[in-house]
Amino acid sequence: MTYLLLFWVFFKQGLLGFGGGYVMLSLMQYDVVERYAWIDSRQFADIVALSQMTPGPVCINAATYVGYHAAFDAGGSVLAGIAGSLVASFAACLPSLFLIWVVMAFLFRHRGNPLVNGVVSGLKLVSVALIASVAVMMMNPHNFIDYKSLLIFVSVFATSFHKKFSPILAILLSAAVGFILYY
Repeated sequence: MTYLLLFWVFFKQGLLGFGGGYVMLSLMQYDVVERYAWIDSRQFADIVALSQMTPGPVCINAATYVGYHAAFDAGGSVLAGIAGSLVASFAACLPSLFLIWVVMAFLFRHRGNPLVNGVVSGLKLVSVALIASVAVMMMNPHNFIDYKSLLIFVSVFATSFHKKFSPILAILLSAAVGFILYY
C-alpha cells in the first residue's frame, strides 16, 4: 500500500508541477509532511537543502529521499527503502516522460509539415537566444570573459557547424584547453 501511495503522491506532483521543481515543493511539503507525515518539517527543510546541493532536479532528489524514508519506515528494511525511492523517483518523472513521448510522436507524424518545421526551427533559435542572453548577462565588469575564453568559445562555435563533430568531444577538448591555458 505504501508503494501505491508513494506512486500516486509523486505522480500527482510531477503532473501538476508546472514551472519546475521549486514550484512542486509546496505541494510536496503538504503531502509528505502534513497529509501523510512521512517526514517532519525539519527533515523536509534538510531535504530541500540537500536536493539543491546534489546534481539533478530538486523534485526528483527530494522524491528519492522521501520515497526511501517512507518505505523504510513502513517495511523496516533497506531494500524496502530502495524500492520506495525508485517508485517515488519514477512516479515524479513519469508525467514528463509521457508528455515528451506525445510531443515527439506528434513531431514525427508531422515532420514534413512546413508549419511544424517552422515552429521547431523557431524554438531552436529561441533556445540559442536564451542561452546567449544568460552568457551576455554574466559578462559584466566583475567577471568579464577574457580573450582565452573567447578564443575557446569561438573555436567550438565554429566547429559545431560540422555535423560530424561530437558535442561531447567539444566539451572535453574545451576542458583540456582551458586546463592547459589557466593552470
